[in-house]
Amino acid sequence: MKRIRRFATLSLLLVGVAAGWTYRAPILALYHTYFANAALPREETPEPDPERYQELIGELSERRIELATRYAQARTASEISETVTASQRTLETFLPEMMRCWLGTPWDFNGTCQSPGSGKIACGYFVSTILRDAGFRVQRVRLAQQPSQRIIRTFMPRKKMHIRAGLNYQQFLSEVTSRGPGIRIVGLDRHVAFLVISESHEVNFIHSSGAAPYCVVDEDSENAGSLQRSNYRVTGNLTRNPEIIHGWLTGAEWPTYRPNPKG
Repeated sequence: MKRIRRFATLSLLLVGVAAGWTYRAPILALYHTYFANAALPREETPEPDPERYQELIGELSERRIELATRYAQARTASEISETVTASQRTLETFLPEMMRCWLGTPWDFNGTCQSPGSGKIACGYFVSTILRDAGFRVQRVRLAQQPSQRIIRTFMPRKKMHIRAGLNYQQFLSEVTSRGPGIRIVGLDRHVAFLVISESHEVNFIHSSGAAPYCVVDEDSENAGSLQRSNYRVTGNLTRNPEIIHGWLTGAEWPTYRPNPKG
């Protein structure tokens, strides 16, 4: 390898002398691109897993039917509460795994694919497709095309949403984790994603990224660049909201939110 590098270096220098100093910059750039960086480690992009995704859809559907039956048969507040808690845990187990089946799927502003790796997907379509496939009866296309605040507003009243602008990133993290675990939809300046917060306050930002590496990614709080840079952040907790769990269990429809023109 050393001999190859020496030979390449000598060859490029000779070419540089012959071609004149006018071309030294592009020649050196060529060297660094093809030789100097050859030994640098490269991160591997995860492969989408459409087969596992379909398995998860089926498993979650069966689990939802079981929980819905229990919910319909519940007669006491304790039985209802236990079923709601079991439903929350089920969604918090399945949803992140479903999201991660999409890792590596290319992003595109107009991407609308419906299965991991089958094409390209925009951030809004990533969110709406996961929700639809998890058993939420949403209008996939219409929901995906909405501003992030309207996507969240589709599932909950504004008083349940947390809107912050100009808040320091560390303050935001401290505030959002202090409100407890759960899977949240998070809207940014020009982006929408999932924010997964565990019982131990670990934060995962899972989204179809319009920045490098331009695909679906799972980022921790330290590496979530889009989340850090955004001036505007709005969050809504899907899995720790009893009304949303009720709608999921009963098969309620979620019409895409439209502002009332009358106010």
